[in-house]
Amino acid sequence: MKPELRFEEQVMEVSPRGEEASVPDFIGSSIMQNNLEFSLEETDEIYEGYGKRSNSYPYRQYLMYNRQLTKKQVKTAILENDYLKAVFLPEFGGRLWELIDKTTGKNLLYTNDVIRFSNLAVRNAWFSGGVEWNVGIIGHTPLTAEQLYTARLCDEEGNLALRMYEYERVRGIEYQMDFWLGETDRYLNCRMRIVNSSGEVTPMYWWSNMAVPEYQEGRVVVPASEAFTSTNGKVYKVEIPMVNGVDITRYGKIPSQIDYFFHIPKESPKYIANLNKDGYGLLQFSTQRLQGRKLFSWGHKRGGDRWQEFLTEAAGSYVEIQAGLGKTQYGCIPMPPHSAWEWMEQYGGVDIGKEQAAASFEELQEKMTNYVAEELENTKLEKKLLWSKDMAKTKGALIYVGNSYGALKNIQRGMAGERLLSEHLDYQLTDESKKKWVDFLENGVFFSWNPENQPDDFMCDAPYYNRLKETITKENKENWYAHYQLGAMHMYHCAYKKARKEFKESLKLQESCWACHGLACAYLLEGKDEKAVKWIKKGIQMRTADLSYVKEGFKILVGAGGYEEVEKQYKKLPDTIQKESRIQYYYLKALGYSGDWEKVYNYLTENPEYMLDDLREGEDSVSQLWREAYIKTQGRIPEEAPKQWDFDAL
Repeated sequence: MKPELRFEEQVMEVSPRGEEASVPDFIGSSIMQNNLEFSLEETDEIYEGYGKRSNSYPYRQYLMYNRQLTKKQVKTAILENDYLKAVFLPEFGGRLWELIDKTTGKNLLYTNDVIRFSNLAVRNAWFSGGVEWNVGIIGHTPLTAEQLYTARLCDEEGNLALRMYEYERVRGIEYQMDFWLGETDRYLNCRMRIVNSSGEVTPMYWWSNMAVPEYQEGRVVVPASEAFTSTNGKVYKVEIPMVNGVDITRYGKIPSQIDYFFHIPKESPKYIANLNKDGYGLLQFSTQRLQGRKLFSWGHKRGGDRWQEFLTEAAGSYVEIQAGLGKTQYGCIPMPPHSAWEWMEQYGGVDIGKEQAAASFEELQEKMTNYVAEELENTKLEKKLLWSKDMAKTKGALIYVGNSYGALKNIQRGMAGERLLSEHLDYQLTDESKKKWVDFLENGVFFSWNPENQPDDFMCDAPYYNRLKETITKENKENWYAHYQLGAMHMYHCAYKKARKEFKESLKLQESCWACHGLACAYLLEGKDEKAVKWIKKGIQMRTADLSYVKEGFKILVGAGGYEEVEKQYKKLPDTIQKESRIQYYYLKALGYSGDWEKVYNYLTENPEYMLDDLREGEDSVSQLWREAYIKTQGRIPEEAPKQWDFDAL
């Protein structure tokens, strides 16, 4: 068949993502990569800690979802030829959801049977399955639950390509992904491009995260003899495949949740494969820029199994194999100003036979490396990257629209006489309210805002920050919202004292729960817990019907040890908000830490179905709460927590 590109809709079971939080993400959540110790050689050069962030500002959290599933029409983009069928989800970060090998009829990826959000991403909401394209910030992309710009390309010969792209706000970069299948291609072509058109070096991050089936007797193959890993918060290098008596490339034997970042020699081809016991599975390979490869396993403890159950309905277990710019995900790579990074990735099936699949790691590795070297030569991947340079700068026909921030950036740059973003990428200003920021840059007068309404935008770009600092004692001296927004920008730059000054000035001009939240966050981050409790208490009292505000408020109260205040405020909340799972958890924790462990134990015993909808990766809070309540009320240490609450995979 002639290769096709189709835009369709598919009925899927999806949990509601909900709207963004009403407050900015000042304090963030626990990010495991941010708290590591390194025991490595100078020559390892993994840029550990470079570019790490503690929050997602100026993005806001998606924390309003729940676990209830409903059938929904989901947009899909489908590339297909005689050998492959690739299904993408443009409205969910452009994720590659299915990759069907039509010669066998098998899906090479792990495709979840639901899209169910859980708290594993930098903006909270995330779901498992497919190939996720992660850019900018360490961890899952800020845009994983948002629609990307999506376009159709057609060259002079009639060949079709799918393009998805967006402007990423934290790093101020563009990323563009072009996908196509030629008539005889047995591997999906993925041409990636990141552009830093600013005048500054910026920390850059990219990892293509492939969820693949956890085959019985499955094996990962990669051209490496060493890997970086971490346990107990310490990063070190190990020889593979044997680590502590376990062949970690046979992932079914891995005991606990863990990452292995394979140290691939510079001269080796860059690939990773997931094979079943018959030697069949997914092969991913790339040009040299994508130097890193990784294996992630949930392990095989009860807690890891529980996580696997939690993320799906009945799709089974998976592991992740990944490919990235860096050697690890412990840091970013410095990207020069006025530069573009481009590379090719290919995804498809590989079958090396049952006998080879049972060979030693070294024999299997040699066989696969020779195969990939041959495929790289056959597919001429480096030449394909050069050949497609013109296509990569060709404008496509827009199908779906992303957010307005790229268009806003272009207006801002145009006013300053600076170079615009990529001319061939069509950024649309669909949100007219964004223009008020442009008006502010032009005339210096900040716009007014009703304190009853939640803020609609936050900015971190230098032009807005500098302009607001210049005008805050002049044109905007009496504008409460200008002081509040300047305080938010100070928070982004960790200038907490300056932020507090602006939030207090905002409150003098106009009482608002927003400035109360900002003050509470600043005080919490400075370790001034009593003041944090004071200000967030005031804010909650002004916004009791706003679930996202109350969730963030209770998070601050608990973080500051304000347990008695949690109890008091909980009783004043509307019934629907009291019943939300995270709010219930904060209330139970407050009861326990205030001394009423009997009530906590009784509630958990009588409600075994209780579950945190937004359980954070690495969090084992409910089982720990149950354990403490058990010890306090029963006078002995339990053997183990109830299975439904055991998420300890380490």
